[in-house]
Amino acid sequence: MKKAFTFTLVLALFLVALPVSAQEEVVELVMGSWRTEDIEQWDEILAAFSAAYPNIVVRFEPTLNTEYDAQLRAALEAGTGPDLITCRPFDLSLGLYEAGYLASVNDLPGMEHFNDVARSGWITDDGENVYCVPMASVIHGFIYNADLFEEHGWTAPATMDEFMALLQTILDAGITPLAMGTKDGWGNAYMGFENIGPNYWDGEVGRQALISGEAKLTDPEFVAAIEAVVAWEPYLPDGHEAIGYADTQQLFPLGGAAIFPAGSWEIPIFEANAMFAMHAFKPPVVDPDAETCWINDHVDIAVGMNAATAHPEEARIFLEWLTTQEFAQMYSNLQPGFFSLSDHQLTLENPLAQEFLDWRQECQGTIRVLYQYLSRGEVSADNENWRIMPAVIQGVMTPMEAAEELESYLWRPE
Repeated sequence: MKKAFTFTLVLALFLVALPVSAQEEVVELVMGSWRTEDIEQWDEILAAFSAAYPNIVVRFEPTLNTEYDAQLRAALEAGTGPDLITCRPFDLSLGLYEAGYLASVNDLPGMEHFNDVARSGWITDDGENVYCVPMASVIHGFIYNADLFEEHGWTAPATMDEFMALLQTILDAGITPLAMGTKDGWGNAYMGFENIGPNYWDGEVGRQALISGEAKLTDPEFVAAIEAVVAWEPYLPDGHEAIGYADTQQLFPLGGAAIFPAGSWEIPIFEANAMFAMHAFKPPVVDPDAETCWINDHVDIAVGMNAATAHPEEARIFLEWLTTQEFAQMYSNLQPGFFSLSDHQLTLENPLAQEFLDWRQECQGTIRVLYQYLSRGEVSADNENWRIMPAVIQGVMTPMEAAEELESYLWRPE
């Protein structure tokens, strides 16, 4: 009896002396994603998470972006798939939720840090259920060659009139003003129409009116936004019809144009290749006396939980951590140009990324106008805008004809 008691006592003392991680089972979670380029950044992020939660190990296992959606759906239909699912915005992820593959995160602590615009990419049509934790957005604006501006005494424009005058001044100096081609229409749609458009249609006000049917794309404010992009044509590179997006990504860093109509995701690409200092200016307002300015702060990426995961408690712990200041700060610093969608105040190490982020303090945010609901028709209005915007810039159709065709594709909730 005495030997048995002694053995039990020693065993108990040994277990008490063990670190918590050795006493408790280590749970491994797999996180799927389409961003293979983010492996290094996620290694650092997940190391920070494991330091706080040593009994949960998250492995980042991305798939090629062109294969992610199909492979994820097939895995989920087979009853497998990653425990944590990186969520694209709007209908693709909504379809996964409606099929029962994504769990609701309505009651997840920390979700109060995300406003309605931040949640818009991952919420059911009735507004009742959020199914992914919003993680990051990208912001539209203009990146410019700061050395060139300083050399010539040019200043960043605040209004559309100033912007157009600046483009002419740059052209008169023998320099290509805008690094944009019309071969790949998605750039014209997003860095043109969706970039400056919100200041024409009053951002969220106009977007919601378009969804409800109170407004149409043929209304003056939407047509005016198309006309404004068409007015850029004389300031594009010569032969812009044959110039694609990848071409402009090389043209600008090499000093071939003064301004790049941009998404903030360009920041690390340009900083790795540019031969000059860069700054950014936000989309100019139309009315100099406007009380509100708008930026396209587009919801881009989120993370949800596989409803069939064998480890829902641990997955929720990870998702809750994604709502914290610690994660928001780390992610936004490691991914310059991708900005946390939470309401935490951030200070970024990258000065150019901080310039974009500061616009949130000056302006209100909205998202790409054709993304939510409106492109659910048999013909996607958003996809067709990739064809229509270059056509209208090239003079193949008028701005009103473009608006009429786009309006005919819109799907609206009943």
